[in-house]
Amino acid sequence: MDYKIKNILIGAGALGILMLASAALLYANYYGRSIEPSSFRSFSAAGEGRIVAIPDVAVFTFSVITEGGKDIALLQSQNTDKVNKAIEFVKAKGVETKDIKTQSYNLSPRYQYYSCREILPDDGTNVVGKVCPPAEIVGYTITQTVQVKARDFNKVGDILSGVIAQGANNVSQLSFEIDDQSAIQEQAREQAIMKAKARAEKVASAAGFSIGRLLGIDEGYTPYRVYNTLDYAKTESSSGAQAPVASTVEPGSQEVVVSVTLRYEIK
Repeated sequence: MDYKIKNILIGAGALGILMLASAALLYANYYGRSIEPSSFRSFSAAGEGRIVAIPDVAVFTFSVITEGGKDIALLQSQNTDKVNKAIEFVKAKGVETKDIKTQSYNLSPRYQYYSCREILPDDGTNVVGKVCPPAEIVGYTITQTVQVKARDFNKVGDILSGVIAQGANNVSQLSFEIDDQSAIQEQAREQAIMKAKARAEKVASAAGFSIGRLLGIDEGYTPYRVYNTLDYAKTESSSGAQAPVASTVEPGSQEVVVSVTLRYEIK
């Protein structure tokens, strides 16, 4: 009797161990899938959304470059005076203070370099060396650059030519941008996701499997910026001085592009 009970207990223990091992194996398998779901049974589908939009901001920079002698304070005063006049003109054209930003300020020395003089021995036979006087600072150059955002395209041409008349001697980097791209990006994103979903369904149908859970999504964004080259014609004014002619600017259109890649489980 004791022998039979002993066998029953041993069998029950073995069955319990087997059940525990099976449960552990199932848990390990489930845990592995939760960490890296369907790592060997998944596929990806990509889609791209493109929205054409009209820029609403013209962005450009103007610089005042002042070159002179060693009196730095005088150069700074001259440069600042011209920059302030140009900024006042821009504000008078309706550009708000928040859309005007000093982008850079640079003070750099200008050097005078001297030729090296050969050293000859008393008999004048062979050169034994050279004497090279050190370079000497003869003046400084100040460059101050200001970035401007103009929201009224009808005034952009006047502003570009006007800052030159006020003392700016370089205008560049004119571009047309969409000031707030978030809403347009959202439209492009929705379009990209719809295309990616449609592509995933076609791939699954052609390959003969079903689409499971969405495992991941990756997104890429490509900003487009339109640049214009600034070319100013010069005309003779009544006083004989040359003045820049206001140019007509056209913002055109630009594309906001969002690409997405969806990764699905294969059922």
